[in-house]
Amino acid sequence: MTEMISSKGYPVESHVVETEDGYLLTMHRIPYGVANGSGPAPNKSVVFLQHGFLSSSADWVVIGPDNNALGYLLADAGYDVWMGNARGNTWSRKHITLDPDNPLTRQKFWNFSWHEIAIYDIPAMIDFILNTTGLTKLHYAGHSQGTTVLFILCSLKPEYNEKFISAHALAPVAYMSHVKSPFFQAFAPINFPLSTLTTLLGVDEFAPSTTAFQLGGYAACQDESPVQGLCSNILFLMSGFDPPQLNQTILPAFLANYPAGSATKQFIHYLQLVNSGRFCQYDYGAVQNLLKYGSSTPPDYYLGQITAPIALHYSANDWLSAIVDVMQLESELSNNTNFIGAFHVPYEDFNHMDYLLAIDVKL
Repeated sequence: MTEMISSKGYPVESHVVETEDGYLLTMHRIPYGVANGSGPAPNKSVVFLQHGFLSSSADWVVIGPDNNALGYLLADAGYDVWMGNARGNTWSRKHITLDPDNPLTRQKFWNFSWHEIAIYDIPAMIDFILNTTGLTKLHYAGHSQGTTVLFILCSLKPEYNEKFISAHALAPVAYMSHVKSPFFQAFAPINFPLSTLTTLLGVDEFAPSTTAFQLGGYAACQDESPVQGLCSNILFLMSGFDPPQLNQTILPAFLANYPAGSATKQFIHYLQLVNSGRFCQYDYGAVQNLLKYGSSTPPDYYLGQITAPIALHYSANDWLSAIVDVMQLESELSNNTNFIGAFHVPYEDFNHMDYLLAIDVKL
């Protein structure tokens, strides 16, 4: 990651953040840009970028500065850019005592969803950034799961609402009952047996990053590869079809960094949202729910607690963040007097991944 950024002529730093529950998270920082007027300066405004499900900090830079990767755009606009990595991905697969690969400790290591990312990882990274820079507030931009954790953080830890100058939710994911992605539609109906089976088999890590996968994806998606079209179609089946905006030349670099890994529990939790039509905590089943929550069903995240200045950015062709689900989210956030608004991307074919990969990402 540091080599990727430095090879483009940008300064880069790597920092390790320890969470309250012992996970070690790597953050990548571009402290200033290379455009005129974007160089080193005191008290630069900070932007904290948080990736989506199965992703990493590479999302924000992988297409490069010439293709308007957001990390470089913001650095050149004069911001101090920090890019987070959630527990369990390529850059944050560490803990002070738990080994993610040791049969004796791996179950404990992988026992988390995006709920834990929201209440442990995001506040730890925010505090680290503010302590390092000496600032009291920052800007935030999250994509997909990076928006889910934003809503949970501001709901369950309301003191963090005051730490945002602005927060931008790109392809916001909270309510999911109208997802169009065949991938999620296929697995949602079998969520309960799938959850039971993965638990029994000890499949606690989901889509880990492996050298074989990285090399295979890189080779299969090259311009001269006869199966390059398969790479783009797999991506489209997840996020929505938009061939005109996909620069297939960048696919090898993207798939060398994606998927970056997660806990199986994160995937199961999203499937639960698809089935329930709710935005709620993890469903362990009636008996375990009673023990954990004092109720047979998991509690909803109360979005009325949110006071941060949040902007929702959504699109019509997003197969994971459907307009009707975003509108439900907007209705619950609109009572927040600091709510910035919901903004529809005017290009009608803009999909879930176009925020990161589109040829005309500024659409």
